[in-house]
Amino acid sequence: MRGVLGWCAVINMGMLLWWFLFLVFAHDWVYHIHSKWFKIPVETFNAIHYGGMAFFKIAIFFFNIIPYIALRIVT
Repeated sequence: MRGVLGWCAVINMGMLLWWFLFLVFAHDWVYHIHSKWFKIPVETFNAIHYGGMAFFKIAIFFFNIIPYIALRIVT
């Protein structure tokens, strides 16, 4: 179980890093694509994405990293 949680944490942190890098280096392109589907201002777009990244990061810690550390301590 430790191995599964460890790899899940690594993969999820990689996805979070990919999301962050995509928004940093291709922000205008990503906004252009999303603004075709949803008519939202750029401030709302940024708030949604950074709020989503914050939620995803907290979920990674609660569901992957903290149980991994707990299992490392117990065994």
